[in-house]
Amino acid sequence: MKIESSLCDICGTCAGVCPVDAIRIFEFKVEIDNEKCIDCKNCLIICPAEAIKEEK
Repeated sequence: MKIESSLCDICGTCAGVCPVDAIRIFEFKVEIDNEKCIDCKNCLIICPAEAIKEEK
């Protein structure tokens, strides 16, 4: 998963639904730790800004 920073409004909704705490919120950006990510797609589904995309 990756975050389109130009779309992300740093609301934190994605971090709240991540079952493995792979999403970190900083003051001006959100990052996904792809080593921890289990590809459950919870963040992709819940993101209100549609800022999370699947990496190919």
